[in-house]
Amino acid sequence: MSEEDEKVYKGRIKVPYSHTAGKYVKKFLEEIGKNQRIMGVKCPNCGKVYVPPKMVCFKCFKKMDEWVEVGNQGVVNGFSVVMHSTPVMPLKPPFGYGIIRLDGADTDFVHLIKEGDPSKLKIGMRVEAVFKDHRQKKITDIEYFKPV
Repeated sequence: MSEEDEKVYKGRIKVPYSHTAGKYVKKFLEEIGKNQRIMGVKCPNCGKVYVPPKMVCFKCFKKMDEWVEVGNQGVVNGFSVVMHSTPVMPLKPPFGYGIIRLDGADTDFVHLIKEGDPSKLKIGMRVEAVFKDHRQKKITDIEYFKPV
């Protein structure tokens, strides 16, 4: 086959899929969706609180089943600013994806930070969860975090 015969066709294939969250993530999402509460699990050995919840402590390797409520506020430990808009963006840019440590948790998780001026996003800034009015037991029931 010569180079003249080679053709490149660009396309996009959408692949629908389902993901099973498991009982820990299911409870985590149900609490957010039903009660606007963010829950973690606490290690019975070292006391570390994981948000989002894990079945086994990464430090002690102990099974965890003690659920504890953590705060709806926390601290930004890292972030990235989104400036470019695409049809799948959850918010209108600019906004941040933040690494957030909630009050009462010992681990971080990633979520959206709504701040129209990206220069105001700072490591160490306090943020608070904003819940949707109509929740569906999804992580997006926390619509975003806002600066406090």
